Amino acid sequence: MPQPTRQTLTVGEFYERHAEELRLRLVGSRIGFDRKISEPTINRPGLALSGFYTYFAVHRIQVIGKAERSYLKHLSPDNMHKRIEELCRRAIPCIVVSRGDTLPDELVQRANAMGVSVFQTSMVTMNFINAATVRLDWEFAPTTTEHGSMVDVMGIGILIRGASGTGKSETVLSLLRRGASLVADDTVRLRNIEGREIVGTAPDLGRTHMEVRGLGIINVAALFGIGTFRTEKRLDMVVALKPAEELNDVDRTGLDRKTYPLLGLRLPLVELPVAAGRDIAQLIEVAALDQKLKCLGHDSAVEFNKKLLKMMRDRRRSLV
Repeated sequence: MPQPTRQTLTVGEFYERHAEELRLRLVGSRIGFDRKISEPTINRPGLALSGFYTYFAVHRIQVIGKAERSYLKHLSPDNMHKRIEELCRRAIPCIVVSRGDTLPDELVQRANAMGVSVFQTSMVTMNFINAATVRLDWEFAPTTTEHGSMVDVMGIGILIRGASGTGKSETVLSLLRRGASLVADDTVRLRNIEGREIVGTAPDLGRTHMEVRGLGIINVAALFGIGTFRTEKRLDMVVALKPAEELNDVDRTGLDRKTYPLLGLRLPLVELPVAAGRDIAQLIEVAALDQKLKCLGHDSAVEFNKKLLKMMRDRRRSLV
């Protein structure tokens, strides 16, 4: 299994990917675009501008809001230059000024001279912090890749795994014709979001496409309609396709739960024996519906087991 990796992000990458959504505009030169953002959150350097640097979050994007600008305006020009120089000397990634405002030209030039980029955003300070934090959380989330296909079956995200020749592509095609949506084929990129859920996507190049043995590369969105494709989906369970001879001891009740470890979480795992004449797509649909029931608190196997045990107890009492 591939080891999860944590993304690294430069100031230039952050700006190129998120400038439009965060309404960012570069002020001054492109200096400092190669600086690393090491923490997926934002800092307001109010205390730092006053000269207090204990516990200063040096690895975060620094946002200067209305309060910080008001404080700087009350300083003498020399003192203002000194405070900005002290801030930039700490090797911060970059500075963002909110509410459509900016720093005086001489301060921007001083920051650039010390290798720090300065940006302006028209967003209100807290709105920018919230929006940027969401995007940074996504960029810094632990990631990995899995070999297989991911589909959305009636709202349940399913990763279909299996060795070559087990019929993954044919199964996915059958699911698409039944109303499922393709998320990724062959290579699935997975990202752990805040340790609570895993989201799957496809590599940019192969998005909307899948490989079918004997047919080659097909465009799913063009053949089956745009509704049969999703750019991303939460992963809810894993289905492993295995030759029937490898699964002689298949659990017939559903009480023997198996899980698949992925990015620190354990997802429900269903192992399906593949054999001639078996409708694997239909079985996966049923597995998805059963997972929906479990999410609502209804576990068919457990409920049946409780009824069976109650019937056995009642019969034992009747014999006493």
